[in-house]
Amino acid sequence: MKNEAEGAYIEQQGATVNVNELRKAISREYEEVAENPTKGFHFHTGRQLVSIVGYKPDWLKGIPEAAIESFAGTGCPFSLGEIKSGEHVVDIGCGAGIDTLIAGKMVGSRGHVIGVDMTDKMLARARKANEEAGFTQVEFKKGYMEDLPVQDEWADVIISNGVLNLAPDKKKVLQEFARVLKPSGRLQIADIPVQRKVPESAKRKIDLWTG
Repeated sequence: MKNEAEGAYIEQQGATVNVNELRKAISREYEEVAENPTKGFHFHTGRQLVSIVGYKPDWLKGIPEAAIESFAGTGCPFSLGEIKSGEHVVDIGCGAGIDTLIAGKMVGSRGHVIGVDMTDKMLARARKANEEAGFTQVEFKKGYMEDLPVQDEWADVIISNGVLNLAPDKKKVLQEFARVLKPSGRLQIADIPVQRKVPESAKRKIDLWTG
């Protein structure tokens, strides 16, 4: 990757992507989801989406509507196993905080959950939802998945929902996940599988990354 002064470009298998421009485009998209969750997007959101991807009603009890209505994930990381009481969890690309808060319920007062996102308006919504929920075991931090604001070997579990596909350097992201996880830790990731190779020309088009 070139440095920030050079435009923060990354070259992956022949495709060059401007990381700064990609992050700005992604943030603009999700700022709109945070501010106008019922607007209607090219992807499902909110209550309709949690039903589609299989969230259990019990998981949503006590989760403020502010977090649910701006949900824009691609699946359900808890379908891979519920989080245990007392565990440390990091939610990568937490958005409005629905998964972070559900994990907060699961870990209880003896555990701790950190939600990480790069979009200020999503973080504001998530923090507001957490104030309403009253979870002292949950906190939200601004950061990038390539450089997590979490100490080494802190997490028992990393969850993410529809986020890894947005990273141009997935190897770097997975290395960061490995740094943050305990040796016995686990990943619970919901994301978009690709069955065909993406053309290099498509990788260069930022609008295709965001939707």
